[in-house]
Amino acid sequence: MEEQLLAFLKFLQQEYNYSNNTIAAYKNDLGQFMSYLQEHNLNSSGSWRSIGAEKINEYVSYMKDQPYASSSVARKVAAVKSFFNFLHSNQIIDENPTSDIDSPKVKKRLPKTLSSDEVERLLQAPSNKKSPKNLRDMALLNMLYSTGMRVTEVVSLRLEDVDLENKVLYCPGKEEQVRELPFDQYTKNILENYIEEGRPFLVKDKDETAMFLNHRGQQLTRQGLWLIIKAYAKEAALSVAVTPHTLRHSFAAHKLESGSDLQEVQKLLGHANISTTQIYTQLEESELTE
Repeated sequence: MEEQLLAFLKFLQQEYNYSNNTIAAYKNDLGQFMSYLQEHNLNSSGSWRSIGAEKINEYVSYMKDQPYASSSVARKVAAVKSFFNFLHSNQIIDENPTSDIDSPKVKKRLPKTLSSDEVERLLQAPSNKKSPKNLRDMALLNMLYSTGMRVTEVVSLRLEDVDLENKVLYCPGKEEQVRELPFDQYTKNILENYIEEGRPFLVKDKDETAMFLNHRGQQLTRQGLWLIIKAYAKEAALSVAVTPHTLRHSFAAHKLESGSDLQEVQKLLGHANISTTQIYTQLEESELTE
């Protein structure tokens, strides 16, 4: 049984190029399922062929009784279903016992956003000083909010990705797709100021092409960006928890509020499915209801 599990994990890595963290999550969830089978004597034969829908339903019921969030239970059940799909596709089992098993319903949490006033306070927080670091942070925060970029996208931005003259940047996103993201004159001025008066004092290697640099002159990391935003959120005395993704959520919500259509916002965010973007319309309806 362990052999098939390892084969499945290898398949996920090779076929879907999943990250090490994702593979580790599958391994953990399926290992938990195997432990449950052993502890409850549900697999005396030592073969996946003996695991039917009844035993899997028992496991799902057991998981629902544990102190897990519904999203965690849904993820664990999804891992089991994916594994049995793999076993059936590779003719290791004759029938897929998870075909008629439904995943637990997960209530979608609406994204946290900032008001326009809160965004303004956050974006202006680095302007208290005029150091290379503060010029970088002004450009960084404004770039995040004015384009709706993901955290990984903004820290991966290169100098050549930004066309200041035409006020557009070329953002390499998921699946090697490049999005054209326009930005306004105000963001252009701040970015220009950072490139001319801030970045030269941070860069250590003349061949470094990353747009946003840390104090060592290297590309800023996701963790570094998170700490920067956390510090300025505190400085701006924001009452809500702020993460880098909060600015992306706020960008989308404010775009829709100002009259942009859903397809336009979907394109800017780089969402593959419009259903992902539609959650921001639910946010708007929720606020109206309140």
